[in-house]
Amino acid sequence: MAVYFDHHIEAPDSVGSPSHIAWHSSYTLLAVASVSTAGGGSVDIYQEQGNHIANSHTERSSKPTLLSWHPLKQILAIGWESGEVLIFSEQDGDQYMVPPVHSSVITVLEWNRTGSHLVTADKHGILALWKLDHRGRMQGNPHMKQEYRKCISHCVFQPPPPGEDLVQLAKAAVSGDQKALDMFNWRKAGKGDHLKAGPQGGLTMFIGAADGYVYCVDEKGKRSQVTCADGPVWQLMYLEKKEVLLVVTENMQLSRYSITPDGTGQELMKVKLSGKASTCADIIWLDGGILATATGEVVIRVWDLERDDNYVLSLEEQLGFEPGECVNSISYCAAKCILAAGTSKGRIAMWQNVPMAIRNTQKVEGKERWKLQAPTELEGNISQIKWGSNKYLLAVNTSNTVLILSEHTMSVCLNQQVAAVQVAPKQLNITYFSSGMQHSLRTDIHIKGVFVTKETIIVWNGKQINVVEPSGPVLQNTASFLCDSLAVAVHEENIYTVEPHRVQVRTLQGTVKQLLVFSDSEGNPCLLHVCGSFLTVGTDTGHIKVFDLSRREAKAHSNVKNMSELIPGFGGIVSAKCNANGGKVSLLVRRADGAPDSKMYFYDVELDTLSFFDFSDGHLYNEGPHGDNIDDQKHHLERAELLGHYPISHFWDPDESRLFACEVVKALLGPNKQCVLDDSKREGSSEPVESFVISFFSTQEHGVLFQDSFPLLPAHQALLGLEVPYFYFTKKPGEEEKESGAAPESAVPQMVAKRALRDFVGLEDCDKATREAMMNFSFYLTIGDMDEAFKSIKLIRSEAVWENMARMCVKTRRLDVAKVCLGNMGHARGAKALREAEQEPELDARVAMLAVQLGMLEDAEQLYKNCKRYDLLNKFYQASGQWEKGIETAEGHDRVHLRTTYYNFAKHLEAIADRNLALTFYEKSDTHRFEAPRMLLEDLQALEIYVNKMMDKNLWKWWAQYLESQSSMESALKYYDLAQDYLSLVRVHCYLGNIQKASEIANETGNRAASYHLARQYESQDEIQQAVHFYTRAQAYNNAIRLCKENGLDGQLMNLALLSSPEDMMEAARYYEEKGDQMDRAVMLYHKAGYFSKALELASATQQFVALQQIAEDLNEKSDPALLARCSDFFIEHGQYEKAVELLLAARKYYEALQLCLDQNLTITEEMAEKMTVSKDSKEISEESRRELLERIADCCMRQGNYHLATKKYTQAGNKEKAMRALLKSGDTEKIIFFAGVSRQKEIYILAANYLQSLDWSKDPEIMKNIITFYTKGRAYELLAGFFDACAQVEIDEFQEYEKALGALTEAYKSLTKAKMRNTEEQEEKLSGLQKKITLVKRFIQARRIYEEDPKESIRQCELLLEEPDLNIAVRIGDVYGLFVEHYTQQGNFQMAYRCLEDMRKKMPTVNVKYYVKQETVDTVHQALGIPVSHSSTSECIRHNSIEDGEEVEDVSDAYNEVEGNLRTVA
Repeated sequence: MAVYFDHHIEAPDSVGSPSHIAWHSSYTLLAVASVSTAGGGSVDIYQEQGNHIANSHTERSSKPTLLSWHPLKQILAIGWESGEVLIFSEQDGDQYMVPPVHSSVITVLEWNRTGSHLVTADKHGILALWKLDHRGRMQGNPHMKQEYRKCISHCVFQPPPPGEDLVQLAKAAVSGDQKALDMFNWRKAGKGDHLKAGPQGGLTMFIGAADGYVYCVDEKGKRSQVTCADGPVWQLMYLEKKEVLLVVTENMQLSRYSITPDGTGQELMKVKLSGKASTCADIIWLDGGILATATGEVVIRVWDLERDDNYVLSLEEQLGFEPGECVNSISYCAAKCILAAGTSKGRIAMWQNVPMAIRNTQKVEGKERWKLQAPTELEGNISQIKWGSNKYLLAVNTSNTVLILSEHTMSVCLNQQVAAVQVAPKQLNITYFSSGMQHSLRTDIHIKGVFVTKETIIVWNGKQINVVEPSGPVLQNTASFLCDSLAVAVHEENIYTVEPHRVQVRTLQGTVKQLLVFSDSEGNPCLLHVCGSFLTVGTDTGHIKVFDLSRREAKAHSNVKNMSELIPGFGGIVSAKCNANGGKVSLLVRRADGAPDSKMYFYDVELDTLSFFDFSDGHLYNEGPHGDNIDDQKHHLERAELLGHYPISHFWDPDESRLFACEVVKALLGPNKQCVLDDSKREGSSEPVESFVISFFSTQEHGVLFQDSFPLLPAHQALLGLEVPYFYFTKKPGEEEKESGAAPESAVPQMVAKRALRDFVGLEDCDKATREAMMNFSFYLTIGDMDEAFKSIKLIRSEAVWENMARMCVKTRRLDVAKVCLGNMGHARGAKALREAEQEPELDARVAMLAVQLGMLEDAEQLYKNCKRYDLLNKFYQASGQWEKGIETAEGHDRVHLRTTYYNFAKHLEAIADRNLALTFYEKSDTHRFEAPRMLLEDLQALEIYVNKMMDKNLWKWWAQYLESQSSMESALKYYDLAQDYLSLVRVHCYLGNIQKASEIANETGNRAASYHLARQYESQDEIQQAVHFYTRAQAYNNAIRLCKENGLDGQLMNLALLSSPEDMMEAARYYEEKGDQMDRAVMLYHKAGYFSKALELASATQQFVALQQIAEDLNEKSDPALLARCSDFFIEHGQYEKAVELLLAARKYYEALQLCLDQNLTITEEMAEKMTVSKDSKEISEESRRELLERIADCCMRQGNYHLATKKYTQAGNKEKAMRALLKSGDTEKIIFFAGVSRQKEIYILAANYLQSLDWSKDPEIMKNIITFYTKGRAYELLAGFFDACAQVEIDEFQEYEKALGALTEAYKSLTKAKMRNTEEQEEKLSGLQKKITLVKRFIQARRIYEEDPKESIRQCELLLEEPDLNIAVRIGDVYGLFVEHYTQQGNFQMAYRCLEDMRKKMPTVNVKYYVKQETVDTVHQALGIPVSHSSTSECIRHNSIEDGEEVEDVSDAYNEVEGNLRTVA
């Protein structure tokens, strides 16, 4: 909480009443102009606390009219009524007169922005522009002089165009800014930007005259008219951002102009402002295009030019203002966003401008942007008020005196169970918690700081220190001494103060007994803090050092540490405090831009490491092994409402070194883009800034751990301190009266409140051992060590402690510990709920139930979401009254319980008397048919309207029943008809005697219930035919049959029995059997009823063969076997063998059925064969009998030529060889190949290969491949060799391909060598035969190959071949002779060619020569010798296999090549 100290100026005795005041913008210098009652006036300059500056008094015989400070230097310009202009330099105390130019009242006194020029003007219209030299003196004659011949009232300079601020750049360069240095160093190419300076001075100005004219004067003195206003100019303002000129006249006319390059004005807007015209009114410019005026009215009028809005700010009586209190003067402080106003009753009103962050988020506009604070009470009528200086001081002129108000944060201190709270500039409220005593301490100095111990109270103002000690029931001032120190601390009998580069250790009387020295680089001490026996010192250069005070003299406990080296963007230390053992130092710092830092820093003295907790994102960063900061993911602050804050105060517990607490507030963005604290937090506004108190544990082993947090109560001002077991808070003004009630006037108000730590609720008065145990419990609970926490408190009997531990069990999911906690709490309901929740499979669901019982609803909600138990989440929302969330959850995730949720919500709405909405949700839950009539039963009119509106059959029926109960039969019939409740219609009509109408309804609708009711009515009236009819329509056939039997209606009885149930059929059959004259009907009914034995017996007895036929057709395998056998015998007797076979199969007499098929030559179909086949799992016959039966079935199929079916049955019987033989008879090559492949038996492979070899395999390569594969898999190498031999012969006979034949013979030889023949001699003989064939073929192939190179050698070898006795077994003789004929023909030896032809004919008389020799060659030989060609009958081609298609031959040859390639792999 802040207060304003008011300092009266120490004016000289000769000074008169103050007339006006002026602040320097950068220094704490206030100029006050005074007017003497005797005539004349004076000007004096004062410092921050009202001290008069020596040699600053200036007095003249005329009155001072204007005061104007130089914008940069400590130079004041003073204008007088006589036309004099005096320049006073505060720095050297020198003053001099400006050369005389004016002879009348000075009306304008204005510096340009840089202070290089001064404009003066008087009432007669003379305007002069003066230039200052480097000493601050005017340079002779004016730089420019103009005469207007009319009073000049206002002047405003136009700022220069954008350029670099040379002064600021120079300061930055001196401080070491490399970029600024580069900009000044134009020779340094390639670095930084070039220096762009705007026109120095910015001398273009706008002049306002009393007649309403406004002029623009440029730097060269050229004057141009901007505009001519409607009245005298009251105010001129230049809006730099918009580059427009505002002109306000005395008749409240506001005009806005844009200035052209030639100096003329273009009017943009013109508006008449409300309010009374006054020459002494204030009009000022606020932030964001807002204009405010105070014209002596009870309100301040505000115009928002950007939004085209206007409103008024009024004084509020509830804050202490009086009715009719007028506002005389206003002033705005842009840095603090505060509008201050002085009133006619001596009060200062302050409006706080809502920060930009709140405006953007809460859409605050207009009047709502300004929050009026409590007033500051002064004396007299305030005529003028001004903000100024670099410390934002407020000067107030009350016409009698001038006061300087400086803002000061209220001093507070908590130490050793003593609290001191400043309640006024010179008053403290002292509270001793150990004794409960309270004191009000008044001092003779403005209190700027306070420190308390059990025995001592120290107060100071920066110049003087007062020592106060309690003496019985009163406080006595025991010592007072001068000391220029703004930081003071006390430990035992020592007072610690600061001065440049050292800390002084003084006695309570002020005597210095020790000095703690700091070097120049370490800076000047400016912060002191004592905790336990340790003193923390912070310097203005960012260094900290800890001293140990436990000895007689203070000793260094740590080395000096420079925080600027550890903290990036460091701007300075705001506060530094150490813990009770001196091991940790917590720091609040500000950034380089002056904004508060959102981080709480912790420096470990022993480890020399720095960690910090960032409240902006909730992350803890610990220093890594290489000095880098590592994000500790385990200790993130998960509560979203705590993020986006920054700390403003921090405290360590004086005894528990691990416990730390701080207060954080929401970070808001002020107008300078810095984090600011809204004053509404401190003043109890209706929209306070969120403020929280957060506690931590800090240790070397675990770092910084979040322990607890809670929001600051509205009645509390700020956190005062922490001393286990309490947090202490200062109260807001006025809250102490609320709590104390009607306290006596002499009672001292209680300004301090306390709140127990979370784990100490109920244990506030515990002893030291219990307190230590509870602290250990809190610590172990924070680090998640449940076992140690449990050990710490197992002897403590406090429900609050156990409840805290149970709450922690929700975080750690330790349900075993939670059960113990609930037991110690006596929480029977929670224990029962937790035991019931153990049935839930998800751990989070069980923990959520614990959270619900402990009131941790947010945690329970999140747990249910985590485990996706939306059904339990839905129940949770319903139980907690969050119906909208419950319905949303049911609609999105728990649709199984959607209708139940609607129903429960409807019950809730009904309970709170919201019937319309309840009806809506009853309808959604589909329970409105019952619930709506129940709810609306007391309001029959509303109920009838609802029933008619819904148009629901069930509701119509209910309403009809209700009307019927009220004897309103006609209305009931109407609604029964709408509901289509035909039974009720028939029932009511019968009741009313309208049985004919009831019959029509029953016949038209066919409603069974209505028909039954009507049949009962007719039966009661002995109308049997009608009763039977309606019983039939109602399908109540037993009642109809009963009536037919009773009344002899045999004709209808048969039809009704056939429509009815089997029981009714049997009853009717017995009826016919007993009568004996309609036995056919009895047989039929027994048959239809499923009583086949009785039907068969009765049909046989009465010789009803047609009925027997029908009965047999309905028999199946589920029928009685004996009955089936009887029927089969019947069909055999009558020659219906197929039907008999079916019945025998149904009776599972397979052999009899099979024998009957054989005897009667019946074809066994696949269906019959399947019925004869017994499954392997059947226990009717043994496995051997089953196989025998299957083979007999297969044998029968073989005899009937059904080879495929025989194959199937042989296979099922396990006789695959017989199955293959049956399949071979079928000739189905594809199935034979498939069966051989899946059987995998040698015999099967050989049978299949033998069969395939019987086919025309030479034309189908697939068959050849399968033959080779099957012989190979069947290891029939002898047969395979024979097949290869046959292949070789085919190659020779069909294609003359001796090379391929040689390959086949080679494979045959290899296969035969693998064969294991019983007769080895025979095998050797066959091998030698094959070898001989191979040799002959090789010789012939060799002879043909060398023919091209050596024909003679080739012919010679062929001649040798012809001499071989068994040549024809391998090489055809015709091929050898053919080679001879071709050779001799080519040689031209036709005689030898002819001789060869003749020899060939003699050796092969039955073979056509043309088969071996081309016909062209034969014709050539005969023509050459003149021998005619003979055509005998023996010349026909005798070949084993004819070739019809050359292409096909080529295909087979290619196929064999493929087979030959595969042979080697298979072999």
